[in-house]
Amino acid sequence: MNTPKIFESEYRFCLVLWENEPINSTELVRLCKEQLEWSKATTYTVIRRLAERGILKNENAVVSSLVSKEEVQVAELDELMKNRFEGSMPAFLAAFTRQQKLSEKQLKEIMRIIEEE
Repeated sequence: MNTPKIFESEYRFCLVLWENEPINSTELVRLCKEQLEWSKATTYTVIRRLAERGILKNENAVVSSLVSKEEVQVAELDELMKNRFEGSMPAFLAAFTRQQKLSEKQLKEIMRIIEEE
């Protein structure tokens, strides 16, 4: 299954949802007002749109995700790699490490992950 595209404001909403799910829609509206400064109408519009796209479900006023945070992150990275780095992991890593000074611990963790794959 392809993970549906989630735009930036939707992602911020999903962060609230993932942290609190399953959650009553009224409570989700309250959290979105506090954390995102969204109106009730905006929150319900986003819930409806994400439900239509298969990203979450809203049954009996209880909202829960159908797509995990990890799935969304992987899909975003795949898109970035494909569109900006011609699908090349070495090109991506070279660009990333030019801008980010990695600690020895981080380098070891990256190597461990690569070796496990």
